[in-house]
Amino acid sequence: MSRAPPRELDEDDLHRLVDGLLDPPRQALVEQWLLEHPEDAARVAADRDVHQLLRKRLEPIANEPIPERLRVANLMPRQRAAVARWWPMATAAVICLAIGGVGGWSGRAILQREPVLAFHAAEATTQSAVAAFRTFVPEVGHPVEVKADQQAHLVQWLTKRIGEPVIVPDLKAQGFRLMGGRVVPTNGTPASLLMYDDEQGVRLTLYSRVDDADRRTSFRYAREGDVAAFSWAEGDFSYVVTARIDEGRLLAVAEAVDAQIRNAAAVKR
Repeated sequence: MSRAPPRELDEDDLHRLVDGLLDPPRQALVEQWLLEHPEDAARVAADRDVHQLLRKRLEPIANEPIPERLRVANLMPRQRAAVARWWPMATAAVICLAIGGVGGWSGRAILQREPVLAFHAAEATTQSAVAAFRTFVPEVGHPVEVKADQQAHLVQWLTKRIGEPVIVPDLKAQGFRLMGGRVVPTNGTPASLLMYDDEQGVRLTLYSRVDDADRRTSFRYAREGDVAAFSWAEGDFSYVVTARIDEGRLLAVAEAVDAQIRNAAAVKR
């Protein structure tokens, strides 16, 4: 960001403004602050554009009527309870697939009409993640410190260095296999950098570091040239996935990572 908000405001206020979660007095305070900070106002506006584009693409799917063959009245009585449980899950699955599928094809044409968020306005965490991506992805001999065939050691080592349990997501369903990982410094704070690649040799990184507050934010998109990134916060961590792929495919990866992280947290509880 160009300048930090005044003490009574913080980054969460900007996220909540984009998500439409601020109460009117708080929203007025944030919007007044943005009038005095055009760079941050541009970043917020870009984030709103991304949300609106995704909502516009997913709204027809979310509003689709339940097919006649799945209506409870048309099913055997013994099937009613099962269908009642199945339909919400099926709807959620369709929406997730729509984010990946529509985002990967239709969304690609829309989102790539121009960069929706200039890199100079990206958060410091995203800047660090992209810098790490550019540093280590080109490496041939030593792209990672600990390879995937030592995954148990990798998890243990990263967890010890980061100070919190590190999750290594399985991205095979998204076409990426784990190469390994390393620790990267970020303003004196260690961060985890996991690297994946696909069968064509395209590499992707998952950057994560411990955050100061237990929170959850929506996905935020940034691009620098041919490098795209989605960032978000979940619990005690900030996450960034980065790759030279289209936004739709990268968003599907971010969704998969986030789902696995939240599932792991739910199991722990």
